Amino acid sequence: MYGYEIIQESVRRSQGAFEFKEGTLYPALHQLHKRGYLRSEWRVGDNGKQRKYYGLTATGRKAARRSEQDWFSFTRTVNTILAKARA
Repeated sequence: MYGYEIIQESVRRSQGAFEFKEGTLYPALHQLHKRGYLRSEWRVGDNGKQRKYYGLTATGRKAARRSEQDWFSFTRTVNTILAKARA
């Protein structure tokens, strides 16, 4: 996907809860690219304009899985703490 498409997809998937600004998204994409987590290529979009498309590399997929596992562990811990606080 290209940048604006990523923003739109995040809004759709989060049902409007997340809407990244371009000033937040593009620096993050550049950092992920620099770390080898993303590949990018210039392509002509549907409107005839050049757009930079991004995709995960194999290293990026592994990092995403690790981050997802860390997130689930974190949220499980927070939920446990909150459940005990309500008891």
